Amino acid sequence: MAADEPLVLGIETSCDETGVGIVRGTTLLADAVASSVDTHARFGGVVPEIASRAHLEAMVPTIERALKEAGVSARDLDGIAVTSGPGLAGALLVGVSAAKAYAYALGKPLYGVNHLASHICVDQLEHGPLPEPTMALLVSGGHSSLLLAPDITADVRPLGATIDDAAGEAFDKIARVLNLGFPGGPVIDRLAKEGDPKSIAFPRGLTGPRDAPYDFSFSGLKTSVARWIEAKRAAGEEVPVRDVAASFQEAVVDVLTRKAVRACKDEGVDHLMIGGGVAANSRLRALAQERCDRAGIRLRVPRPKLCTDNGAMVAALGAEMVARNRLPSDLELSADSSLPVTEPHVPGAAHTHAHAHDHDHVHEISKDNLYS
Repeated sequence: MAADEPLVLGIETSCDETGVGIVRGTTLLADAVASSVDTHARFGGVVPEIASRAHLEAMVPTIERALKEAGVSARDLDGIAVTSGPGLAGALLVGVSAAKAYAYALGKPLYGVNHLASHICVDQLEHGPLPEPTMALLVSGGHSSLLLAPDITADVRPLGATIDDAAGEAFDKIARVLNLGFPGGPVIDRLAKEGDPKSIAFPRGLTGPRDAPYDFSFSGLKTSVARWIEAKRAAGEEVPVRDVAASFQEAVVDVLTRKAVRACKDEGVDHLMIGGGVAANSRLRALAQERCDRAGIRLRVPRPKLCTDNGAMVAALGAEMVARNRLPSDLELSADSSLPVTEPHVPGAAHTHAHAHDHDHVHEISKDNLYS
């Protein structure tokens, strides 16, 4: 870690995690998270209004905790990065508003970045600079995508994506059918270790010779599992929960890893990065490693804590933006719930806000009060 590497604070509020990370270059200094998942659990899923309120309440304490953990002052920062999309509109708005307020008060450049590109860039904190191009498989509650990134700050190309349910969404829905609670991923992963993945032949969506080679579909799998469970219950038979969990999980990770390895071969890329919340799944990591080893592909997967939504990933991409002299965002930056992955960040027309308030006496006083 060099002192001249960019020091960036990242804010992530795309869903139910209030994440604040601080990065210097590719070194993680702080990763503070305030989760509202327990509040949503009784509803069986994330409630956008509750998530937004939780972000609002957690934002300042989480930022202060991250600064303390990193041992730096807000004035030391070289930039502030924030997830501007995609995600829940209200939740994103809280993070974007906070980032704009801090950037304005501190006179620091602002970078509105893409949630999906951030999930790729976070691997730099674990395994060093990303190869160029990077092949990435992103799997979460809202996304299942295969992406090719020649330049993570400016050029991210979608090769394939889910046409219906994302992998994480399917995990949550099957967990609900099995009465396992929310979120479904961790509990299914745990139970599957005690089950037989070959006991039930669940379908593998979009794996036929005429199907899109890199797209995903988990809606049919979800329906097949639900109907299998319903049939067992209707017949008065006990549902073998562990075997169902193992067989369902195997169907998901089989398709994900098969298509990812194929994309690497087709594009001539000798490595694969896996990110997103579902990347914490132990069977996905194991099967991906097995298939990558067989194909001569190097696998890069961050540790589980960095796979789920966090501020560190946003700070990592922000630091890369600063290092590559990418144009900062304007203070007019807005939240974009459907920001395409082809836009790694939202640049402004010109970086003018640092001087826009030089003669704002009231503002200068407020800065001294807040950040002295």
